[in-house]
Amino acid sequence: MSVNLTGRLGRRLFLKIAAWAALFAAVPSRVRAHFVEKLQVRTVEGDTFRFDPETASIRWADKKGEEPYYLTIDGLVEKPLRLSYADLKALPQMRQVSDFHCVEGWSVKETRWGGFRFGEIMKRVKTKPGATHVVFHSLGKTGSPAGGLDHYVESFSIEELVDPKKECLLALSFGGKPLPHDHGAPLRVVSPYDLAYKSSKFVTRIEFTKSREPGWWTLANPAYPSEAPVPKSRLRQQKG
Repeated sequence: MSVNLTGRLGRRLFLKIAAWAALFAAVPSRVRAHFVEKLQVRTVEGDTFRFDPETASIRWADKKGEEPYYLTIDGLVEKPLRLSYADLKALPQMRQVSDFHCVEGWSVKETRWGGFRFGEIMKRVKTKPGATHVVFHSLGKTGSPAGGLDHYVESFSIEELVDPKKECLLALSFGGKPLPHDHGAPLRVVSPYDLAYKSSKFVTRIEFTKSREPGWWTLANPAYPSEAPVPKSRLRQQKG
């Protein structure tokens, strides 16, 4: 993919992040922790839809009625797969407590998620030769295009997603309840040892690919690397 963004978009995003980082660095740690817990989650997607877990449906602001949610799995697979919300809930579920680390410099300790491991997807598809990575595609349109993309994407290697030490989770719940919209309903990625922009929200498609693709933020501003491990100094438990 080639990067073709206006300089204004890159500067605006960078300056906004820098301003938030400076603000949080100046706030005492206990006050900062309390503030972060109450902080409204920010997202680049437009506020154009809602997911209803009771009906497993997507409601679009510019359309009448609802449409059922499905997770599409395609790309370098022998047979594409489509899973309903009920199908996802029927997969072996687990709970996980993880710290959440934002690129802006703040963290939230012990966020509580529920969902399933990526290995459950791997059990249900047969990948084609050369499939080494996965791109997560999100519902909704972003406020600004990045590299020709009008929706959020992020990419991982399959190896990362199935590594038990990485604790990657495909989450359906937060705090014991179905994911709220702000946290990525109906389905999101939780990758606790990567900076939070890697943890895609509103996931609607999993595409198997032959290489790592740059994510939305990387395309919007190369200051955001495609690989974004949390600095060890910010981790409470060091990974060997």
